[in-house]
Amino acid sequence: MDKTFLVQQLGSKLRALADQAMRTADEVRTEAKTGAARAVNLAKGTSQRSDAALAALDALEQFKPKPLTKGQPIGLGAIVEIENDEGGRTLFIAPAGAGEEITGPDGDGFFQVVTPGSPIGRALMGKRVGEVVETVIKGELTEWSITFAT
Repeated sequence: MDKTFLVQQLGSKLRALADQAMRTADEVRTEAKTGAARAVNLAKGTSQRSDAALAALDALEQFKPKPLTKGQPIGLGAIVEIENDEGGRTLFIAPAGAGEEITGPDGDGFFQVVTPGSPIGRALMGKRVGEVVETVIKGELTEWSITFAT
């Protein structure tokens, strides 16, 4: 699997989010010049979101995922398949972009992006194929079996 393709696709999504955040921050900054307290607070919040979006994009641009070797623990850059009684998911562990959905080359499958700081990403880090991880999803403890990692 070409992980570079996944990183580029995720980068495009994060770039679009960063561009939107910067446009919104600029618009709100202009409104904040009127001195209205609500506008000033909104400008601060949108500026922080814009900064966070740019930081996420920068982290992704520095990211060069490598394939896992057989038996190697799961880490940043891994593509991981997990399953439970309700079905399976294919995840891509990236430094930014949690919650985004991307597709493989030529539309080959869907990947949900998770970060090492997310509950499922945190649970997967350092684990290996064949192990079981637990996470709380929507207030319920959920077990996942790791069936594949690359």
